[in-house]
Parts: sequence; C-alpha cells; structure tokens
Amino acid sequence: MDVRIIDAAAVTATVKQLLMDCNYFIGRDIMHALEAALDTEDSPVAKSVLSQIIENDNIAAAEEIPLCQDTGLAVLFVEYGDKVAVNGCFEDAVQQGVREAYEEGYLRKSVVSDPVFDRVNTRDNTPAVIHTTIVPGDGIRITAGGKGFGSENMSAIKMLTPAYGAEGVKQFILDAVRAAGPNPCPPIVVGVGIGATFERAAQLAKKATFRAVDTRHPDPRYAAMEDELLTAINQMGIGPAGLGGKTTALGVNIETAPTHIAGMPVAVNICCHAARHASAVI
Repeated sequence: MDVRIIDAAAVTATVKQLLMDCNYFIGRDIMHALEAALDTEDSPVAKSVLSQIIENDNIAAAEEIPLCQDTGLAVLFVEYGDKVAVNGCFEDAVQQGVREAYEEGYLRKSVVSDPVFDRVNTRDNTPAVIHTTIVPGDGIRITAGGKGFGSENMSAIKMLTPAYGAEGVKQFILDAVRAAGPNPCPPIVVGVGIGATFERAAQLAKKATFRAVDTRHPDPRYAAMEDELLTAINQMGIGPAGLGGKTTALGVNIETAPTHIAGMPVAVNICCHAARHASAVI
C-alpha cells in the first residue's frame, strides 16, 4: 500500500493559517445569518446591536485583526487519512502551529497550565484540544477554531434515559439556553450532541458548533427538531446582547450517534456569534 508522506512543517503552517483566518474572518454562513436577522428584527435596540456586530466583523476582516478580544482555546477536529504518514510528530506540529498563530497573529493567549491551583498562563495558548478520527484516504482534513469561554461556560450535559423521549431532549436543550440568558453573547449557535456516551455526546455537541448554520441534519426528524428548537429559542426574547429581540440564536445544529439501550446522553455546547472555524485539506 502506497503511503503519502506529509512534512510536519506543512501541518504547522496549515494550523497557523487556519487559526489566524478564523479569528479575523467570520464565516459566510454567520454573516448571512446576521444580515438576515437584521432585516427581520423589529426592535430598534436589537437592530442596533446586530448592525454593530456586522460592522465589527467587517472591520476585523478588512484590517485582519481579531473580531473578538477572546480569541479562545484552540480546538481542532482532524480527519486523518489511513494512507498518510507525517514526517515528524503530528501532535507537536499542531501545537507549534497554534503557538505561531497566537504569537504572530497577535491573538490573546488564554490557556492556563493547571485548572485549579496554579492557573499560570502558558503564554502561547497551548496546548490545543485535538479530536482525531482515522478515515480512508491520503490527506489530512483539519478544522480549527478558537472557543471563547463566555459561551463555553454556559454549556450543559445530562444523562437522560430513553423514557424522556424527544420532548425531554428538547426541553433540556431549551432549559440550557434559557439558563444561559445573555451570558454567551447572543445571538448564539447552539450545538447539540445526542447519543453515544457521556464524553462522546459532549464532543458531538462541540463538533456541531463547527457546522455551518445554513445546513441541516441529514435525518429529516432531527432536521425538523433543529428548526423547531431554533424557533422556540428565538421566541424567548433574549435577543442580541441579551437586550431583547427576535434573534437569540442564529442556528441549532444537532449531531447524533448510536448509544446504549439504557441511555440517551444529551450535551449542549453554546457558541457566541463569533463562531470561529476554518478548514483545510493537506
């Protein structure tokens, strides 16, 4: 079997560029959703907030500066081809890319080395969180983002049992968003992971926030649930910046996985309107 060799330097360069790009340039799906919300909002205050968000994102792109002061903890989803080998250590190459992006891109470094006691800044925003899946092929697809913690702190997970059913799932998601209120800097993207195990559901929820808000789950039942939840969330009246209005969320994305007969884990990962992610294939 022929194996394609990729130099570690290519991985570093790709990660560096992705993290700089996603912090400077908001995704087209988010910008389109913001512009659509601006057209449909009735509240003058909500319109003003949305206008300022759009202006901010345009300035960030034009000047290539961070669109938010919280440039996040780097999170990467990697699809690693089974016919690829990296000439060097893949993990080290990724972390070096993060290091260079946050240093050379003037991105705020927000990672501390110990979560409870020392909490000393690592000064280079490493280590990143890397989720790797082995897939067929001779390439490496990397999707990178910077996860701010104003929204991350509003996330929730619950080990529901099958008896809760679809209505119980929806209620938990709505309760999580309602409890978050204005804290995650709405309008938000709501990522939902359903199924598998405790830790996999959370990972699915994070992955869901990386999906474009103008896409839908391939299963029409979950696609309908996404639409229903988005409508219900936008009827809560939290609105942009929590100041009221019809636009509390820009999208609800659900990812699912098979699970045990006795369980139905549900995780909610909330992302602010600075939904930063970018992808590339090496």
